[in-house]
Amino acid sequence: MSYDLDAVDRQIISILQQDGRTANVEIARRVGISEATVRKRLERLIADCTIRITAVPNATRVGLATVTFITLHVDLSYLDRIAEQLARAPEVRSLYYTTGESDLMIEAWFRSSEDLLRFLTHEIASIPGIKQAATSHVLRTLKDSSTWVLPSESPPCVLVVDDDPDFCEVVRIALTAEGYQVVAANNGNEALAAMRVAKPDLVILDIMMQGILDGLRTSKAMKADGDLRSVPILMVSSINQSAFADLLPQARNLSADNFLVKPVEIDQLLAEVGRLVHSR
Repeated sequence: MSYDLDAVDRQIISILQQDGRTANVEIARRVGISEATVRKRLERLIADCTIRITAVPNATRVGLATVTFITLHVDLSYLDRIAEQLARAPEVRSLYYTTGESDLMIEAWFRSSEDLLRFLTHEIASIPGIKQAATSHVLRTLKDSSTWVLPSESPPCVLVVDDDPDFCEVVRIALTAEGYQVVAANNGNEALAAMRVAKPDLVILDIMMQGILDGLRTSKAMKADGDLRSVPILMVSSINQSAFADLLPQARNLSADNFLVKPVEIDQLLAEVGRLVHSR
């Protein structure tokens, strides 16, 4: 069984590629989902053979300094039997069917050139059906599978709407560090225009901007717009601690998915951003 990876799957895989020992609770914090959700997704990814968590040795550090690619031209009637025999050889790290001038490609690790010579003259030469072999030594590894990272889809976009440039900058730095794309606007009109272009996955919206309840007007405009009503809104404000507290509607009447009181703890903000982005 296979399935399409979503953005959450890709984030989890990327984190594990950087450090396969990362604990589920840390993955959950960085992605913005529950630990139980991380566990279920990992079980599915492993069961489906999408990922395999293992140790990748450094060839030189484990004494296998001679890394060689060997291409083979074979009698195609023997192809599968040759591949099965080569796959059992402990020196063979990877084995591929190929197109072009060769039919098989081997990546093999050896302790020395003498071991490579023995493999060619004893193992390869003794297998029926191999017509020609060519070798290429690796002089220096610039990138390998252990440093390759799964290409991600476009990162989630968060629009931060606030007339406080310091708040916008702090949030931008925090979200960018977690892999989000961040766009900023300092009033409701700018925000509505930016939404048409950036198509954000979440809007972080201040209520009181430039002395008016601009955030409330903006959220109502979003909910009345067929293209924007599904975009989650996270309202942030200190209005409930100000002289304008009486102007704040009851929570049930706010056109928002959640409300955080300024000053906002960054960890709390990141957790809520992750939850709302991945709930879409």
